[in-house]
Amino acid sequence: MTAHLAPVAPFDLVIFGGTGDLALRKLLPALLRRYADGQISHDSRIYGVARQAESDTSYRATVGAALARAVGDDPVLQARIASFLELVAYRTIDATGDAGWAELAAELLAHGEARVRVFYLSTSPQLFVAICKHLRDTGLNGGNARVVLEKPIGHDLTSAAAINDAVGSAFTENQIFRIDHYLGKETVQNLLALRFANALFEPLWNAGRIDHVQITVAETVGLEQRASYYDGAGALRDMVQNHLLQLLCMVAMEPPAALHADAVRDEKLKVLRALRPITGDNAAVATVRGQYRAGAASGKAVAGYLDELGNRDSRTETFVALKVEVDNWRWAGVPFYLRTGKRLAERVSEIVVTFREVPHSIFDESAGRITPNQLVLRLQPDEGVKLGLMLKEPGPGGLRLRHVPLDMSFAEAFGGHQPEAYERLLMDVVRGNPTLFMRRDEVEAAWRWIDPILSAWKDIREAPKPYTAGSWGPSAAVALIERDGRTWHEDTL
Repeated sequence: MTAHLAPVAPFDLVIFGGTGDLALRKLLPALLRRYADGQISHDSRIYGVARQAESDTSYRATVGAALARAVGDDPVLQARIASFLELVAYRTIDATGDAGWAELAAELLAHGEARVRVFYLSTSPQLFVAICKHLRDTGLNGGNARVVLEKPIGHDLTSAAAINDAVGSAFTENQIFRIDHYLGKETVQNLLALRFANALFEPLWNAGRIDHVQITVAETVGLEQRASYYDGAGALRDMVQNHLLQLLCMVAMEPPAALHADAVRDEKLKVLRALRPITGDNAAVATVRGQYRAGAASGKAVAGYLDELGNRDSRTETFVALKVEVDNWRWAGVPFYLRTGKRLAERVSEIVVTFREVPHSIFDESAGRITPNQLVLRLQPDEGVKLGLMLKEPGPGGLRLRHVPLDMSFAEAFGGHQPEAYERLLMDVVRGNPTLFMRRDEVEAAWRWIDPILSAWKDIREAPKPYTAGSWGPSAAVALIERDGRTWHEDTL
């Protein structure tokens, strides 16, 4: 079954940081796929912008090579690269200088004020303010202009508010798209469908039926090319403040009145405001921070974080585990266990909802232990949904129970290429649909909850707990959940 793909109107997309890793590895391949599927017309234009001098021809060669790597041996996409590159151009602009802005504005405005103009800020957040000021001063912020902000938006509440103020002085809130690519993943959106399009789950989606929720985003990679940024951020700022808290909101939010942008975002905001604070009083028991040491990841020996970084004194965390409480009627007493880290045992992102045990078992011990039902939503890799149920093993000789999955793989159920998050989100920006993007008050509410954790860690003055690369993090993370009589999920279904 192939989804119906509605074309979008011709548009101009300007990628600031157009020579960077995100643009070449994610954004441009996503646009190629949408072009190959007929969603993007040949009248659209895609501009890469960076400060180094480069011609259209050389930039297209760089983009073409990146696209060839991204699509591999897919013959359909390989055949469309040449025509897609006809949409691509390059403009040399230093975000902090004045040269080139007037020429860019004249070129874009010549396409008409009504044409959609998307400005994607795939740059350091320190450049957001300068870029938006130039866009405002050259008149590029009017009409159907939209600006996309990549994370991180600030490094604490104060800096996030300052960026939001500065961007807000150039663009209205409904023109600003704060992107979190996790919200574009099919499984995350299917969480809405599972909860609100089926009578089965929503009556059970509360403290009376759910024992606890786990959210894991694990990476096997280390610093790669992000050393300078990552050491100034750490796992809490890089992953928890945005990705994991957004996933928590999608699980915990109340049903919105309709699937409209502000209705959905209003409910997510209520969850963020209901999070029980983690401060100096409880940070030691509700949080674990770790830092990887040398070990083996993805089948090869790897150096420790300090060796990769070249700084033996760094106390930046590469792993975080948290026990989070949502203080409202639906979730009172239900812990949400979050964990994320680099150089872990597997690359996996998943949400695991564990239901309560049956109140009374009618089966004797020979039937085996009754395992609580689990709903597992796998975001990556192999996107899909599993529901673990207790069933009788086939055969004579008594009744024996086994925990088995109802397993739905998106690739098997729907076939073909499953669009990646950036494919959907970029088209949503062009359409002007902000449902899967963060509103200003969401970003600031998340920082308002994160800041006390950072402050508590600073006051504790304890180094991150070491863990071996290729493991599941420090032993203290196991203790965090096991002291409550629970264990971290492993894919045994």
